[in-house]
Amino acid sequence: MILENKLHITDQIELAKAEEKISKQKAKQLFDSGDINKVEVGKFAGLAFIHVYLFEDIYHFAGNIRDVNIAKGATAFARVIYLESSLKNIDAMPQSTLDEIVEKYVEMNVAHPFREGNGRATRIWLDLMLKKETRQVVDWNQVDKEDYLSAMQRSPVKDLEIKFLLKQALTDQIDDRALYIKGIDVSYYYEGYSEFKTEEL
Repeated sequence: MILENKLHITDQIELAKAEEKISKQKAKQLFDSGDINKVEVGKFAGLAFIHVYLFEDIYHFAGNIRDVNIAKGATAFARVIYLESSLKNIDAMPQSTLDEIVEKYVEMNVAHPFREGNGRATRIWLDLMLKKETRQVVDWNQVDKEDYLSAMQRSPVKDLEIKFLLKQALTDQIDDRALYIKGIDVSYYYEGYSEFKTEEL
C-alpha cells in the first residue's frame, strides 16, 4: 500500500526516492540552521517537532500520532488505543544516565507514534538526549545494521544488547557536523534508504 502523500506520487519506488531525498535535505537543514536546538529534549513534543521537520513536505500526517495499528515483520507496535497514555508515561521517564536514556528510547520505539519515519526521527531524538545529559552522542558508523536491528527487535524483552551496542559507539564529538551527517546516512541505511548521500544534497 502506497502512503498518501503531498507529492501525489503513486509509485512505491518513486515515493521512497523522493522521501529519502527531501527528508535528508531537511535533516541537514535541521542541523545547519540551528533549529535542532529548539527540540524539547526527551519529550514526545520534541520528537514530533523533528518528525514534522523531516517529513512535512511529503506527508500530511507529519508529527501527528497515528490512528492505525502498525507492525513491522513480527513486531507489533503499541495499539492506537494505548498510544496517548504510553506517550505520557514516556515523557515522565527519567533520562539522566545512559541506561535511562536507552530505556526511554526503547519505549518510544515500542510506541512507534507515527505512521512512517519513526526510526529516523527517534534516532535524532535519542542523540539529543545523550548530548544534553551525558555530553556524548552515538557514532552510528560504529553500529552494524544487523546487530542494531536484531537488538532493537529484542529490546522490549531484554534491553542489555542495545545498551551494550550503543555504549560501544559513544563519542564526545557532540557538535561535529560531519559525524551528524554521516549518522543520518547510516540511520536511513538501517531502513533501506541509501540512494543519496546527505552531504551531496
